[in-house]
Amino acid sequence: MKVKKIEVACAIIEQDGRVMAAQRSETMSLPLKWEFPGGKIEARENPQICLERELWEELRIRVEVLAELPPSDWCYPDFFITLHPFVCRIQSGTIQLTEHKAIDWVRPADLWRLDWAAADGPVLENYRRYRAQELPRG
Repeated sequence: MKVKKIEVACAIIEQDGRVMAAQRSETMSLPLKWEFPGGKIEARENPQICLERELWEELRIRVEVLAELPPSDWCYPDFFITLHPFVCRIQSGTIQLTEHKAIDWVRPADLWRLDWAAADGPVLENYRRYRAQELPRG
């Protein structure tokens, strides 16, 4: 059986010393898990363009990308996902939830306390390293 592979761009949105976490709705796969907002990269779409499109569709915001973190892979039982994370800040727009149940602004040190989708674990670790300046800044 061939495992479905998904490429996803996601945003680690910083504001006032906090980071946005988005809670998936009850009707989404991985219901009520927390994640960094974003979405599937379409054919012939680059990750940053995807991120901009998805954040407009999901949250009605435009962002400025501050850094690109290393992609991370995760294998769920029924699909394989590669996350392409970007550290961002809101440039314009007013947050409107069109897909997620909720968002929360969390201090970076407290991010691990949320019930994250498993694939976001490596992203959280790379973000921790980035914040500690162990990864190069974009």
